Amino acid sequence: MKAATVHAALRDLPLAPLSAIAPGTVMVLAPHPDDESLGCGGLIAACCAAGMPPVVVIMTDGAASHPNSRQWPAHRLRAKRQQEARNAVSCLGLTPDRLVFLGLPDAAAPHDGPVFADMATRLARLATARDCTTLLAPWRADPHCDHEAAWKMGMAVQRLCGATLLAYPVWGWLLPDDMDLDHAPPRGLRLDITAHRPAKARAIGMHESQYGGLITDDPDGFHLPDRLLDALVTDYEVFVQS
Repeated sequence: MKAATVHAALRDLPLAPLSAIAPGTVMVLAPHPDDESLGCGGLIAACCAAGMPPVVVIMTDGAASHPNSRQWPAHRLRAKRQQEARNAVSCLGLTPDRLVFLGLPDAAAPHDGPVFADMATRLARLATARDCTTLLAPWRADPHCDHEAAWKMGMAVQRLCGATLLAYPVWGWLLPDDMDLDHAPPRGLRLDITAHRPAKARAIGMHESQYGGLITDDPDGFHLPDRLLDALVTDYEVFVQS
């Protein structure tokens, strides 16, 4: 199936209320600081507004986005990105005690092995302790190694705690239209986030290190492309059934 066909199917998924998409408490698995806001900032805000604040887990430290910066070495950038995540979720109504940093290495999150298994067990225990009934992880078609690792982590945690697993696309929206995907027609739901779109946009803006205006001494460093923001800052968010 071509990526353009999958994208069209995602945009055409039926709208549903929050209670139908994610009843109870949600655990969001975000590969990097900013994915929580990009992929499901509207849902986080909706959950908070409904009195059901989610648990947001940031898997990697985000310190590899500007590897050649002298002004922002890894230890400084790591602390900056954690603070950006705190500021971002605050825009969405989430308190810092609902935010968890795993501190895995950016661009090297494990896909299997002992560290992966230990993290999955830890997250399953956390999900059970916080009564999480829904897990959100990146879409398996997202073309990034850490996103793939987070999806695999979601599947492992689901097996351990039994919560429902849903996926949210981030970089998958930018797959070339003519790319062939080993993907059945997606099933899932869309959440109307019109009321929370301004908060989502503010939250994404809190990740200022990823925009290119803050870190200026690494011209090859990462920056959020406008095409991605155009795809994600809309009136709805997509949640794909696993």
